[in-house]
Amino acid sequence: MDMTAFNQLALKPALLAAVEALGYPGMTPIQAASLPPILEGKDVIAQAQTGSGKTAAFALGLLQHLNVDTIRLQALVLCPTRELADQVSKAIRKLAANIPNVKLLTLCGGMPLGPQLASLEHDPHVVVGTPGRVQEHLKRGSLHAGGVKTFVLDEADRMLDMGFEEAIDDIVSRISKHHQTLLFSATYPDEIRAVSGRVQRDPVTVTVDTPHSEATIEQRVVEVEPSQKVDTLSQIITHERPEAALVFCNMRKDTETLAAELDRRGFSALALHGDLEQRDRDEVLVQFANRSCSILIATDVAARGLDIAALPLVVSYDVAHDADTHTHRIGRTGRAGNSGLAITLAGSRDLPKIATIEERLGTRIKRYPAKPVVGARKVLNLAPMKTVVIDAGRKDKLRPGDILGALTGDAGLAAKDIGKIDVFATRAYVAISRDLANKALERLRAGKIKGRNFRVRPLG
Repeated sequence: MDMTAFNQLALKPALLAAVEALGYPGMTPIQAASLPPILEGKDVIAQAQTGSGKTAAFALGLLQHLNVDTIRLQALVLCPTRELADQVSKAIRKLAANIPNVKLLTLCGGMPLGPQLASLEHDPHVVVGTPGRVQEHLKRGSLHAGGVKTFVLDEADRMLDMGFEEAIDDIVSRISKHHQTLLFSATYPDEIRAVSGRVQRDPVTVTVDTPHSEATIEQRVVEVEPSQKVDTLSQIITHERPEAALVFCNMRKDTETLAAELDRRGFSALALHGDLEQRDRDEVLVQFANRSCSILIATDVAARGLDIAALPLVVSYDVAHDADTHTHRIGRTGRAGNSGLAITLAGSRDLPKIATIEERLGTRIKRYPAKPVVGARKVLNLAPMKTVVIDAGRKDKLRPGDILGALTGDAGLAAKDIGKIDVFATRAYVAISRDLANKALERLRAGKIKGRNFRVRPLG
């Protein structure tokens, strides 16, 4: 008998059916270790990396304890970023597919308050949100949390990094006193232990050691002095030619500077950091996901919560401040059975930091000298797609199928030349093969989408 099978758990038939429909082969290590105490109603603190299956673990737990007939908030999930909150919401909805009438709301900052207030006129069963916005609704009295049975802190370490500790404490003071608290964190510093001590009762500690095997992720340190780093990075990307690369900088301002320099050199690069407005952040992520941008340059906090399935290359342009952050960076590649390459650029001053990271990892990372750069020249390494923006979205009843129909119909494009389509409330983004993007723009402007004329423009 397979002890990792979900049917070994006392889950509701509707949840087992959802798990089967989603094609889960069995429980991941974090699910197998955390689900039994979660289902028993115990508090759990779990150390789990992104991509380990933690979302399904707490989602199944909160859905198991949900009583749909009771119209009040019963489960509250806090996430550090809007992107992660959106992913968690989608995962819970998929697992709740066979449970009728589950009302789930996503409440995040960077979104208008009005529509959220309207949605909260009737209590939801589940709320997934960012701490600041959830706290705001609790203070206003628009969110009623007296009936919360399950409280989840997802990626708690990043929430602390982002300064949400006071908000979390305030939220805990405003929700039902008798609830289960599930705390998930990629790292386990003293600050997390302190939070657990304040918000949990006798938690079951779950730590699943998921070492990044050499076979899955190849690590390299390239020894290069600061003045040569941009040249070396350009050289690496040109040589590796990855479909997508994530480059980490330690400072926000450096992400912008590096993205501009790579763009000048003929690469499709964009910066992602905490100072971006929500719309700009959305547009950067849309372009990276739909292959209109092949290099994303980000800070650690900004990149948290990104769910990028196939990421062949991760580069630490700046050496991570500590071993936990380094581990989290390299864990972005080599996922779902794919191989990955993680390269760290290190100057002579960085080598003691590298030694500390190696000591923590228990392995020596292969070191290579930077190759000399002879006459750096501009070489076009543009991403294969280009994004077109349509100034209409869900509020205009626009669906991906309408956009696809307009492009393959009046605009005369083949389906193979059209990539990912993302529809937001008031905007829609469509990826089109780069060499056909201008033609598509002209024809969309001349024609109609769903019988109407909308403003259409290129992005970037």
